[in-house]
Amino acid sequence: MASSAPSPDVERLARGVRDGDRTVLSRAITLIESKRVDHRQTAAALMQALVKDTGEAVRVGITGAPGVGKSTLIDALGSMLTAQERKVAVLAVDPSSRRTGGSILADKTRMARLANDPNAFIRPSPTSGTLGGVAAKTRETMLLCEAAGYGVVLVETVGVGQSEIAVADMTDFFLVLALPGAGDELQALKKGVVELADMIAVNKADGDNIARAKLAASQYSAALHILSPRSRNWSPPVGTCSALTGEGISALWSHILDHRQRLTASGELKARRGEQQVKWMWTMLEERLFAPLRSERALKSALPRIEADVAAGRLAPASAVEKIAGMLKT
Repeated sequence: MASSAPSPDVERLARGVRDGDRTVLSRAITLIESKRVDHRQTAAALMQALVKDTGEAVRVGITGAPGVGKSTLIDALGSMLTAQERKVAVLAVDPSSRRTGGSILADKTRMARLANDPNAFIRPSPTSGTLGGVAAKTRETMLLCEAAGYGVVLVETVGVGQSEIAVADMTDFFLVLALPGAGDELQALKKGVVELADMIAVNKADGDNIARAKLAASQYSAALHILSPRSRNWSPPVGTCSALTGEGISALWSHILDHRQRLTASGELKARRGEQQVKWMWTMLEERLFAPLRSERALKSALPRIEADVAAGRLAPASAVEKIAGMLKT
């Protein structure tokens, strides 16, 4: 019978991650992002070895439309936290090149201070076309960063598609950034995103924008009052901030800590994380089951014909499902 003990390589990787070795952490993340079967098995063993070293970090999801200043705000917030001797990890989920699957936005150039900060770790995660624009392994990357001693994990979404929902499902606090001058902006902000928000912050509240930012904040606040809050223990605040001047960044962090304290005291944080873990498990299983449809040539070439037959009414959807399921078994 095979031994259940972790291999020496896994033990060495786990030890390096626990020691906060950035090179080993990067290698571990590359391992869990790999699609090779042998790497997948080693990655699962590594995550099991580190599972007890995770769970202590403050997990913050940050979203907003392109141009709202997410990366600049993360740079300001992260730099403030590292100045307080906190270790900050930033997982920046970017749009991918369809041809190469790689990140096409240079996160480190948009987070200039954090990129050179020894207490910060930035990891761009190409979405590679996965649902919601969220990298399939972002969750495991977050846990690896926690095991490496990063006490704050900031997850930046692409701000399109279903990415907001996916990131809200892997973080404790979900921050929605908005621009000054509500009006059309308020209409453009999706109801579903507002319902997920633990806070709305109107960014770029500086210079001539201050009055417009305050007006936008009051309108967002009014909009929140007609929606049911995500938690019975927390009423989402609305504030203004400027990533450029740093104004309001400290207050934003205070709201995050207050939220954590309230949800921890009520037991909601523990319950929410447990639900997230189970949801992650089913998501990963779904990805595993569907992987052959994306990777095996015979299946990939058969699917367009099956879809065409269903669309033309030649094949019933139920029969198509049976046909595909049969191909997956062979």
